[in-house]
Amino acid sequence: MYKDLQKLKHPFFVLAPMDDVTDTVFRRIVSSCAAPDMFFTEFVNADGLQSPGRPKLLKKLRFTADEAPLIVQIWGKEPDNFYKTARQIADGSFAKELGLPDGVNFSGVDLNMGCPQKSEVKNGTCSALMNDRPLATQIIQATREGLAAKLPLSVKTRIGFNSEDLTWSEFLLSQDIAMLTIHGRTKAQMSKVPADWEAIGRVRELRDRVSPETLIVGNGDVRNYRHGLELAKTYKLDGIMIGRGIFQDPFAFSAHSPWTSFTANKKIELYKKHVETFMKTWEKGERPVHTLNKFCKIYINDFDGAKELRVTLMNSPTADALLAGLIRSDM
Repeated sequence: MYKDLQKLKHPFFVLAPMDDVTDTVFRRIVSSCAAPDMFFTEFVNADGLQSPGRPKLLKKLRFTADEAPLIVQIWGKEPDNFYKTARQIADGSFAKELGLPDGVNFSGVDLNMGCPQKSEVKNGTCSALMNDRPLATQIIQATREGLAAKLPLSVKTRIGFNSEDLTWSEFLLSQDIAMLTIHGRTKAQMSKVPADWEAIGRVRELRDRVSPETLIVGNGDVRNYRHGLELAKTYKLDGIMIGRGIFQDPFAFSAHSPWTSFTANKKIELYKKHVETFMKTWEKGERPVHTLNKFCKIYINDFDGAKELRVTLMNSPTADALLAGLIRSDM
């Protein structure tokens, strides 16, 4: 089940899962600029997917064939719901429910064991699992059983809870997972300090001893492709994940990004494309406009009048109003 991941070039590059950011629309925009080697969905709650709230969560799983390979990232607390969700992903049930053609499916399942947000931790999920390894074990085993060797299983986590904890990484590596993504901060650090790439390197060294077949992906403060290449070479990593760096450059996965040479009009045109794709994809209002407004910080910057235009656009009450504001500014 690891063969498709093993075929990836090394180092391979991944767009990080970011809630209310990396939906199918933004993934397509990134792909049209400079596609990574792998995409992740937003993280979606496995417990919710197995509840009456399932229809409201399906938007987080929407995708097109242009976004392959795409890994579903799930989180939650009940092992049985992980089993059911993994089984329905692996057998194509979710793809069919989303209206995708035969033969189009997700490429793997990733377990979110690193989100540091207070509500998730208080509920005993995500990074809280560092302190509940029996439950973490049950979740991994249940997910693996659900996948039935049809798709690879991976985990994304942090270097520790309150401090660096290699026993946590060793625990995960001992679970025979296909890929382990390490964010170079602890849960306690949130995003308040620079990512610790030396700690990520220590996890890679541990991988070499404990589970040589598991791919190690580094994550945290990666600016762009060239920066990622340097980090991968320095710490001998299989892959690099870029998160917030994409907000600075939609071409972050390109070896030769043209972004710094983009004129104001070219930036506005790309944002218009994003808005139009959003409107076509979410024509029934599945996504609120505020999830679109915030992309202003990517496109509307570094040109005369950008600040004033950004304020106007971020206060647009509808996608139509946002598009109208972009059209006026482009005249």
